Amino acid sequence: MRSRFNYHGLPITEARQFDTELVRPIISTLKLGNACGSDRLSAEHLKYCHPCLPYVLVKLFQLMLFSSYIPAEFRYSYIVPFPKLKECYSKSLTCENFRGIAISRIL
Repeated sequence: MRSRFNYHGLPITEARQFDTELVRPIISTLKLGNACGSDRLSAEHLKYCHPCLPYVLVKLFQLMLFSSYIPAEFRYSYIVPFPKLKECYSKSLTCENFRGIAISRIL
């Protein structure tokens, strides 16, 4: 139990570091037209923003890794019930006739 108290995960080596060459292509491949999360940001905001955003995101992610802290807002998402297409208009609906779509933050 005492050995787990100070445990902070694997050591952060060169292979596990964030850099702008990793973040920039991920932003450019985001699908456009998806719903916004609870922070009201969409993929369009990230894709068409100032070119310094990948650098700022890298610094944010590195700070989160080094401090071993994830903001509580990053952990939240909400589930939207979405009706299944099979016979949803011809009978009364129950919980089994819906599937959930989790909407979380883009970052």
